[in-house]
Amino acid sequence: MQALPAKAMVIHMKYIQIPNTTLTVSNLILGCMRLSGLNQSEAETLLRTALDEGINHFDHADIYGGGQCESLFAKALGNTPSIREKLVLQSKCSIRKGFYDFSREYICSAVDGILQRLHTEYLDILLLHRPDPLMEPEEVADAFETLHRNGKVRYFGVSNQNPMQMELLQKYCGQKLIVNQLQMSLVHTPIIDGGISVNMKVEQSIDRSGSVYEYSRLKDIVLQAWSPFQKGMFEGSFLGDRQNYSELNRMIHELAEKYQVTDTAVAVAWLTRLPAGIQVILGTTRPQRIKDACAGSELPLTRQEWYRLYLAAGNILP
Repeated sequence: MQALPAKAMVIHMKYIQIPNTTLTVSNLILGCMRLSGLNQSEAETLLRTALDEGINHFDHADIYGGGQCESLFAKALGNTPSIREKLVLQSKCSIRKGFYDFSREYICSAVDGILQRLHTEYLDILLLHRPDPLMEPEEVADAFETLHRNGKVRYFGVSNQNPMQMELLQKYCGQKLIVNQLQMSLVHTPIIDGGISVNMKVEQSIDRSGSVYEYSRLKDIVLQAWSPFQKGMFEGSFLGDRQNYSELNRMIHELAEKYQVTDTAVAVAWLTRLPAGIQVILGTTRPQRIKDACAGSELPLTRQEWYRLYLAAGNILP
């Protein structure tokens, strides 16, 4: 159930400073992947709701809606200089039709297109969307340096990369990698499972992430969790799925009633409770879902509650 109790806790948006930058960002991000499915009026309502709730960080990619998501974002928000200075805009590139591309030519041209569609002179953060095995790191480093020198991108990061992929890139890049965007939710936890079950002969002990959680904390890289409510890549939400996640949903709702928030807020709070300063990307197009999620920005789940949810999701503690 998602009904909000009559008397709710007063919870405010939490902000973090991304290390090695001047960026102060909300720990919730509005992901704009589905924005092109809205008309301009609906998009305006969605974006204003996010801003009113304290979200100042917005995530894009050049492939979202074939670029239409970025164009609609600029139209709906009226991206004037007075508004732009309040926003942290990030976008991603590298996914092309049938292949990935880390070439210098593509990265630079992709950024030009992103800036044009967003009606802005610069991106706060550019991420490389999916790893390219054909990457020449010197070529990426050259692209990053050119974009930074020309004032088109302030900071750089990656998406869906493991520590060694980042190490290879960082060896050649003068620009510090500040962000890594990875899939994570209460029911998708590979980045912490292996660490919890080190050296155990169980499925959960398999290291699928290269210890990216610990690496990111060591290197001051902020993790951004995408699909925070999904039970697979895009297989629907685990919230309300009482056929596959009955005990988890029962416990989530129990905590929602305790803290006088919605179930959505509890799912968000499980991620924001991690001490790595994780940002949660909301891919919703529903204003109410944004409001519900924002109540989990700094919801104070106890250590015991956090572990109870982890276990209820089907995980083990050795």
